[in-house]
Amino acid sequence: MELAKRVVSLSLLLVVGLGCAKPAAQESAAPAGEVAAADEHGARMQHEHAGEAPVATPAAEVAPRQEVLAQDVVYADLDGTPVQGHLVRLVAAEGPLPGLIVIQEWWGLNDNVRAMAARFAGEGYVVLAVDLYEGATGATAEEAAALMGKAMENPARLAANLRQAHAHLKESAGATKVGVVGWCFGGGWSLATALDLGSGIDAAVMYYGRTIDDKAELAKLEAPLLGLFGGVDEGIPLAGVRSMEAALAELGKQAEIVVYDGADHAFANPSGGRYDEAAASDSWKRTTEFFARHLR
Repeated sequence: MELAKRVVSLSLLLVVGLGCAKPAAQESAAPAGEVAAADEHGARMQHEHAGEAPVATPAAEVAPRQEVLAQDVVYADLDGTPVQGHLVRLVAAEGPLPGLIVIQEWWGLNDNVRAMAARFAGEGYVVLAVDLYEGATGATAEEAAALMGKAMENPARLAANLRQAHAHLKESAGATKVGVVGWCFGGGWSLATALDLGSGIDAAVMYYGRTIDDKAELAKLEAPLLGLFGGVDEGIPLAGVRSMEAALAELGKQAEIVVYDGADHAFANPSGGRYDEAAASDSWKRTTEFFARHLR
């Protein structure tokens, strides 16, 4: 119970307001300032993705470096509802592998995210791409906004989803260590999962997810963190990135924050229209090197 309370508290910092009504429990639990900040963040996300569609970017069109085997698996049960994700591992794997939790961007668990899971698996991991929308995906920016808003109405459910994903990798897939990575909506939840699971996460990468500079929350971080951000991203303002970076430094956390000058929001997303080849390629190299260093 204490862990669940902690996650709800953390999740309120990550809530993405999308102009939809929030449950009374959230309104009473979160200070007015946090709710206003979440609403502002949600408006920025809508602005960033306006008019976009979930078309595959070059990131999702690169074949894995090694042959992989993929299957859909039920990895979680949320109040009696089974949740299915996408599990990918090397065909020629010898012995247990480190694991990765891959968290979708705001479009949901679509084929582009599955392709990225395969790319990660080709680097030598057993990968579980989770489904935080529980079977739904967005075909338009409006649909994606609605799905993300609905999901964030119950942040404790999202946290439980991710805890069970971690358990599946460790207990069913035999992962030796576990890392977590996500983009945008998933980037925020990558950080949240590392804070929630503590020593259960061995490395975390967040691509332009919502930042946190609350030292009480960041003090819970035990995993090395790599944060990747765009210098002209209006959805995740640079001031917030630098504030989080300073807080992590003051806490003595093992964290590296990289800002790509000229890169916009979603520069490395599997889906959408904001792909930046130079920033995406460099961030992929940094991500794979980071995981190789901390998970093997």
